[in-house]
Amino acid sequence: MESIEGIATYPMISLLIFFVFFTVLFWWVFTASKQHISEVSAIPLEDDNNPLN
Repeated sequence: MESIEGIATYPMISLLIFFVFFTVLFWWVFTASKQHISEVSAIPLEDDNNPLN
């Protein structure tokens, strides 16, 4: 691994992607509308009378 030129940039890019993803996810969780969260949380409780199944 030491013989590969610029190998140290890959862990930094991975850390940056990880940090950006969870920062955006954290922001979305706190800015999502309560109505949307309620609708999505009720999906597992709905009947399976959907004709597409």
